[in-house]
Order: sequence, then structure tokens, then C-alpha cells
Amino acid sequence: MLTKQRTIKSSVDFKGKGLHTGLETILSIKPSEANKGIVFQRIDLENKPLIPALAENVLDTSRGTVLGINEVKVSTVEHILAVLYSLGIDNALLEINGPEVPILDGSSLKFFEGIEKAGIQELDAEKVYYEFNEKYEYSDPEKGVSITIYPDSKASFDVKIGYDSPILKNQYATLENLEDFKTEIAPCRTFVFFREIENLAKNNLIKGGDVDNAIIIVDHSVTQEEIDRVAELFNKKGQLRVESGILNNVALRFDNEQARHKLLDLIGDMSLLGMPFLGRVIASHPGHYCNTEFVKQIRKIIKKDRNKVLPPKVNLYGTPVIDIEGIKKTIPHRFPFLLVDKIMVLTDNEVVGIKNVTMNEPFFQGHFPEEAVMPGVLQLEAMAQCGGVLALHSVPDPELYSTYFISIDKVKYRKKVIPGDILVFKLKLIAPIRRGIVQMDCQAFVGNDLVCSGEMMAQIVKNKG
Repeated sequence: MLTKQRTIKSSVDFKGKGLHTGLETILSIKPSEANKGIVFQRIDLENKPLIPALAENVLDTSRGTVLGINEVKVSTVEHILAVLYSLGIDNALLEINGPEVPILDGSSLKFFEGIEKAGIQELDAEKVYYEFNEKYEYSDPEKGVSITIYPDSKASFDVKIGYDSPILKNQYATLENLEDFKTEIAPCRTFVFFREIENLAKNNLIKGGDVDNAIIIVDHSVTQEEIDRVAELFNKKGQLRVESGILNNVALRFDNEQARHKLLDLIGDMSLLGMPFLGRVIASHPGHYCNTEFVKQIRKIIKKDRNKVLPPKVNLYGTPVIDIEGIKKTIPHRFPFLLVDKIMVLTDNEVVGIKNVTMNEPFFQGHFPEEAVMPGVLQLEAMAQCGGVLALHSVPDPELYSTYFISIDKVKYRKKVIPGDILVFKLKLIAPIRRGIVQMDCQAFVGNDLVCSGEMMAQIVKNKG
């Protein structure tokens, strides 16, 4: 799993016509700084407006994903976004001199090869993944659509499609590893049914459509007159024929190329989360509307999670960096007032400690006899002891020093702590230690719940004698 954010190493240009507008455009992908995200820029318009590639900026999904802010739009963005996501590129500026991304051959392969040739570079910033810790679902029973994400250690995709068509019934596609995107998914082209073409043309769409950039499925008997009308739309009068259910007998690159292309579209739309994710996506009959609506829902969840304080990720039963004997060598507390059992993380500015709360704690005899609750002041004391370990980690001979807490501020209790709970303390320095003064932000968790928090200040003092 990638740990550093990425951008493209050097600029690369893609020139071609848009599938629906038919306009020739140039898409230039350029390097960007960390934490900038993927951003489109309409350089043909006044002030060169920016459009971040985020789900809330989706304006239309009728025949592709259209991003925009107010009247500024960029359409058919899903193919290039899928490539950027598959390559782990978090930051890039996508300059375009028109309203639609070039369709090229209808797949993502040329985009992939161009970016691969331009190169990828890591940035000096950590990549942040959104990790799904529970199942999330989206469904539209009337359309037979369902998308579900399950927790997993990587991103993977399963897609099922099906149409009321003798040529294209049920198909399935799977991508277990994004590293296989280039060979398994990128070459798969967009597709359309022959019976849809004239109606799309009447609605001012597919002006750039062609048998060279789309698979056109013919699943019913057609007359030569119908073929000729479609041929005129593509400026190929007298050049089109129907064989094996596909216009002009275009050879499929995979038996399930259509399902694989839907998976490609799904990845492009899922990239509108604005960050990489860990989870298995299982989609039945996906489309741009349901894909982007689902991503919008997840974006709302992410915003809530960002405001939620999460516990440190530690193995409660793993090997501690300091066990109880090491703690006793660092701080002077002893039974019944030693309230830290082990230290799981210790760096120059952070400590994570654990306290196993049992019914044998002496304070439970009187607090309270009929309903055992750990006193809040002892929760603070336990956090303070963890803080003492962190503070004394900064001195060369910790056994010669003690820490004395001189202030406590912004303390809040949010939930009872009772026998059987495992308290996990996380303390971080608010500022560097100066003249023996230590300022720490303190949090205590039980499971995923924040039960106590506050800020503490202590002083490191050398012991007498």
C-alpha cells in the first residue's frame, strides 16, 4: 500500500474530440503540490476557473460524468479519473481548453500509457486513506441498482451488468488489484446500443461518436435504411455493416469488455471521494448517476468522521514498548496508585498507554458500592502518569527526575468507565518542551469512544539527593 502522496513527474498532453460535443480539445495533465487533489481548469475561459474533482461538483450524469461549478463544466471525466486513481496519483492539475475530455479510442489505455511515460513522483506528504470499518450500501430497486462497500485491506471491485438484450445479457467483471488496471480494465471501450444512436443524436449528443471509439451493439434486426442513416451521422456513408451483433464487426478485446468498461467507469466515479479508500466494492447494474450519488453519501460520512476523534490504532494485546516493570523504573507510583499497565507507543512527542480496569481496583469499594464507576480524577491521574512517561523520555537519566503537574484545562468527561473496560490513553505535545515545561493534549478512549479529554501542563524536576 502506497504511503506517500503522488503526482505526475512531467506534463503530458492528450488531443482529441469529445464524445458528445465533437469538439477538438487538448487535455494537459501537469504536476501539482501535495494536498491539492485532482483539479480541472478551463483555460479557454476568462479567469481560467478551477473545478475540483469531487462528488459535490457533479452536475450531470445522463451519458457520462459532468463536473462543474455554476456554468463552468467539464464532461466525460470518468476515463481519465480512473487512470489517475489506479496509478495512485493524488494531486494533478488537468488543464483543458474546452468543455469535454477527449474520448480517444473510448477506453483509458492511451491515457494510462501517456501518464506512465511521463512518470510519477512521490511527494513529501503522507497519503491518507479512508478505511471502511463497516458495510455501506446504496440501492435503487426500481432500476435494479445496488452498490455495497465492505471493509477490506485494499481497494477491489466486482461489477455485474445485464440488459434486456439477446446480445448483452449478464456479464461480470472483477479487479482484485489496482496494479492490474492497465492490462485488465484500461483497454475496455465504452459501448452503446444501435437502437439508442438516433435518439442520442436528436438530443445533440454523440457528435464525436464513431465506430472507432465505441462498441455499437446491434441486438435486433435492422434495415439497410437504418444502417445508412447511422452511417451518415458518423460521416461513413456506405461504409458500415453489421456482423456478429456489432456494428462494423469491431473485435472485442475481452469477452466481457462491456462489464469491464462499467468497472472502469465505477473507479473513475469512485475517485470523486477525493482520497483513496480501502474497501471491496460490489456493484450490480452500476451507472454514473448511482455511482456518484453513492460517493456523495460517503463524502458526507467522511466529513462527519473528520470531526470525530478516533482512538489510536494499536494492538491491545501486542508487545508493549515499555512493560509494567519499565514503567516502575520511569515513574515513582506504586500500588494502589500506579494506574498504567503498559506503554504501546512512545515517540519524542506522543505516548499511547493502556490501563485495564478491573473490579479489584480499591476505589470501586466506595465509588460506588451499587454501581462501580471509575472516578474522573483517577482517569486524569492515569493520563498524567502516561504524560510523565512521555516527559521523562526527553531526559537522559529519567530515574533522576520526576514530573509534577501544575495545571489542567478544558477537561471533559463523555462516558462512564466501568470494570472490564480497557482505557487507551493518547497524549501529544502541544509545544516543544522548554525549560522543563511540558504541555500536552490528552485523550482517553474505551473502544472507539472518547471518554475523557483535556490539556495538561507539567514540570520536569530533578529529584533531591
